[in-house]
Amino acid sequence: MYRQRGDTLEVLLGHPGGPYWTRKDIGAWTLPKGEYDNTELPMDAALREFGEETGFAATPPFLPLGELRMKSGKRITAWAFEGDADPAQLECNSFEIEWPPRSGQMRSFPEIDRVQWFDLKEARRRLLPAQSGFIDRLLEALSPALVPPPSPGGTEME
Repeated sequence: MYRQRGDTLEVLLGHPGGPYWTRKDIGAWTLPKGEYDNTELPMDAALREFGEETGFAATPPFLPLGELRMKSGKRITAWAFEGDADPAQLECNSFEIEWPPRSGQMRSFPEIDRVQWFDLKEARRRLLPAQSGFIDRLLEALSPALVPPPSPGGTEME
C-alpha cells in the first residue's frame, strides 16, 4: 500500500512478529506477504495475505512490481495499490511456535506485530535488503503520475 502526503510518497511496511524479530528494526521490516500453492493465483494469494496480515482492504487498480528473489531462494511477486490505513487498526493473524525453545510450551504470536508508514528513503533502510528493489519498481510504475502536467497557457510554438 502506498499513499501521497503532500510531496512525499509513503509506503506501508510490516514488522514481523514473534520472538526472533522483537529487537530487530533496520533491515527487518517487510511487505505483507505469504506463501501459496498451485491451487491459487499469485494475485489472489497477495490479496488474501494482505488482508490476513493487516486487516486492511486492498483496492484496485493494482500496479505489478514483478518478482524478486530472496537470499533464501524464495521468490516474491508483488503488486502495489494506493490506499490509506491507520496503523493503530492493524488486525493480524497469528502463528504458534514452541517458546522458549525446548520448553514444551506453545505460544501464539502475530505474523506482523505492527505496521507503519515510511517515506521511501526510510522504507529502504527498514525493509529486508532483498525486498528494497520493490521501492525502485514502485517509483518506475508511478513515474508518469509523479511528473506534473504541463501548465496551461504555456509557451507553445505554432
